[in-house]
Amino acid sequence: MPTHSETKLLPYTAQQMYDLVADVGRYPEFLPWTAAARIRSNEERGDHRVMDADLVISFKVFRERFTSRVVLWPEAQKIDTEYLDGPFKKMVSNWRFEDAPGGCNVQFFVDFEFRNRILQGIIGVVFNEAMQRVVRAFEARAADLYGPPS
Repeated sequence: MPTHSETKLLPYTAQQMYDLVADVGRYPEFLPWTAAARIRSNEERGDHRVMDADLVISFKVFRERFTSRVVLWPEAQKIDTEYLDGPFKKMVSNWRFEDAPGGCNVQFFVDFEFRNRILQGIIGVVFNEAMQRVVRAFEARAADLYGPPS
């Protein structure tokens, strides 16, 4: 089961980065391999919001839809995602945002396993590079939305 974890200091506020990652419906505009996104439900639950979202991932001949539950914690500025349905055996990801001198620390963690062993083997070879590309896509989106780092 591949996992990826990284922390980066970015020149934006924690709120800006939280808002960017929480906007799941816009992922197809900038996130690699994301062909479509649909928010199936969006419900306030006191101190957090729960969204069920479908993403369509497309890479070469591989095209799959999967559903995740995204739990948004605005006060804590964290986002937790758990897999509900699709080609994975399991998938969990977490984002944490914390203001720091010069910007904010962004922590990202993902752990997943495909049901299909062949696909799992193919992804395993390029997994870390793919996850770094995803994180860079969020950085580039932040520069587009909030201006380039000074």
